[in-house]
This record gives sequence, C-alpha cells and structure tokens, in this order.
Amino acid sequence: MIALKVENLSKTFPIKKSLFGKPHDGVRAVRPMSFQVATGETLGVVGESGCGKSTFARMLVGLLEPTTGQIEIEGKALDNGNAAAFGKMIQYVFQDPISSLNPRKTIRQIVEAPLRRLHRMGPAERETRIAEIFDSVNLRHDFLNRYPHEFSGGQAQRIGIARALAAAPRIIVLDEPVSALDVSVQAQVLNLLADLKAEFNLTYLFISHDLAVIEAVSQRVVVLYFGAVVEIGKAENIFKSPKHPYTKLLADSAPVVGRPLTAPEQKDSELPDPLDPPPGCAFAGRCPRATRLCHQDEPMLTQMGEDQFAACHHPLEE
Repeated sequence: MIALKVENLSKTFPIKKSLFGKPHDGVRAVRPMSFQVATGETLGVVGESGCGKSTFARMLVGLLEPTTGQIEIEGKALDNGNAAAFGKMIQYVFQDPISSLNPRKTIRQIVEAPLRRLHRMGPAERETRIAEIFDSVNLRHDFLNRYPHEFSGGQAQRIGIARALAAAPRIIVLDEPVSALDVSVQAQVLNLLADLKAEFNLTYLFISHDLAVIEAVSQRVVVLYFGAVVEIGKAENIFKSPKHPYTKLLADSAPVVGRPLTAPEQKDSELPDPLDPPPGCAFAGRCPRATRLCHQDEPMLTQMGEDQFAACHHPLEE
C-alpha cells in the first residue's frame, strides 16, 4: 500500500523587484519532484545545506503552501484548507528539540494540544492517552508539570516525538531529529524511533545530512541537490553503487574513523546562485565528468539499475 504519493511538488519563493531591478521569476527552492513511499517504509532524504530538504519537509506537513503539485496520503489528496485532517495524517518532528517547544507551556499542555484540537478528547481520555504515549517514549509521568527549559536535548526530543504521536498520524517527517544531540543520545533516540515505528505501524521520512544515520535507518534514499532529486533508490544500492557523481561526492566527503580527511575531486565547492541558476545540470560546475551537454541540457531521472534512478548524462559505472 502507498502511504505517501508526491506528484510534481515544487516551491518557488517570490522576490520583490527593486525600482531599477529586472523582473525575476523568484527562487526555486524545490524543483518539481514525484515519488511514492510505501506503508511502513523509512525514506531517507539527504543533501547538503541549502539543497531544499527542510522546504520540502515543511510542504509535506502543511507549514508551506506548494507552488505546484499534489500530496496524497493513502490515496487522499491533502490541502491546507482542512488543517485537522492534515494533522491527523502527517506530523513533524523538528531539528532543534528545545526551541520547538513553547517555553511558556508545561509539557502536559504541549502534548495534549493535538488531543484537544485534532481528536476533541475530554480530560479523562486525554490523561489516559498521554500516559500511554509517555510510556511508549520512556518518559516519567512527573515530567508533565515541568517546562521545556528543565530538560536535556534528548529528553526534549522525546517530548517532541510524544507530541507528534499524540495526533496518531500515519506518517512522521523527521527533520534532522538527532543532529543536535550527543552521539550516545543519538543512538538512544534512533532505537526509540525504530521501536515506535514497529509499535504504531508508522511510515517515516527521515531527513539528515549524516549518511551513516541515513544508511542505518532507511530502506530507500532520495538524494537532493539544488532543490531537485538527482538520485533515488534502495539505501544499500545508493551507498554501494551510486550512479550520480554528487551522491559519490557526499559519500566520499563523510568522515570515517581511521580515514584521513581529504577534499574530494571537484571543480568548484560552491552551490549555484539560486537567483541566477545555470542552464543544464546544476551540478555541472562541480562535476569532474561534466561535458558541454551537461551545461546545456538538464538531465531527467532515468532508471539505471533495479529500483535505482539518477538524473545524469554521464552516470558512474559499477
């Protein structure tokens, strides 16, 4: 069964024109993309800072209105006109656990908000449900009367996960959920997320720049560059046999214990200017395999193996 289907989803931010400035179509933060996520799957989304990961995630949960495209969950098209229906289907776990919690509210008030506003539960029913959720995320019940500043990053992230679970969603979008945590705490949170996925039959979209984390938790991976999907496929194939040079660049750039840090081979290390995007392939300026064709024609996603697609005129061989 298909949990999430995205068709032609894109986001362009308008730019105000100055008095003597030339007309501008805006900044294309996310270029049109289409893919599906199966029920119970974890889809990893990777890419360097500025590639559009968070913009894409915020469109999925209704925090940003898409410029084009459609989002379907279990075959039902979603729109921002019905926020309650949206919130019951898909929820968001933020990158910074402390700042994502309202400092003026107790943990009880934070976690019960989805129960009151989305499910219209009464006080007794809310109390029972909150106790069940706190047991699931391994938090003590006496935490409910405290405030966010009283907790560590790991505890605050568990509270953020509990808030998402309170809505009883089908899908949870995890936007860098462990990047702000210590390494030892990261492992605890990742194990918790795996247990919750099995317990509640959840589907995850796991966004991260940490390839080791993505490889450990994901069944499939989407690689984003300059707002576009450049490769998508099974996690084991993406990291073992990447087809797009950018995917290989990410893998080679990741630090590995015992391996000296060396700069990977590339012509330029900067992203293209979003106000003046280049023609053809956006990665051509950084790609050692680029030819004139790459600078002229934008490559389309093409199947290059079993369940593996890449947008490249000169894909890497096995």
